[in-house]
Amino acid sequence: MKTIEDLQKIREEMQSKISLRKDDGDSIRVVVGMATCGIAAGARPVLEALVDEVGRRQLKNVIVTQTGCIGVCRLEPIVEVFEKDKEKVTYVKMDPEMARTLVSEHLVNGRVVQAWTIGASE
Repeated sequence: MKTIEDLQKIREEMQSKISLRKDDGDSIRVVVGMATCGIAAGARPVLEALVDEVGRRQLKNVIVTQTGCIGVCRLEPIVEVFEKDKEKVTYVKMDPEMARTLVSEHLVNGRVVQAWTIGASE
């Protein structure tokens, strides 16, 4: 059985993770396509890399979530970035290292990595 202190520590850890997902309207929302096509192409490690990097950098204004099929299976894994008052950016053929770079370049420094977008791929 856990002590009260152990349970309080677990509660605090979970609340900090949940607070990463709260949308206050000004948050940046990062969505990873996690349908079977995305998972087969490697979306799960991409999602994990995004969550880890956002947590490591303590980016409180970023919400990382998942969705089903985005509709362009041949370009999976796909990551979409939604920012208030900006056009959605769709990144394609992502891998975990690209996901970590996306966090530093796009989410932290505000520079879209054009070479990885759907427009560049097409």
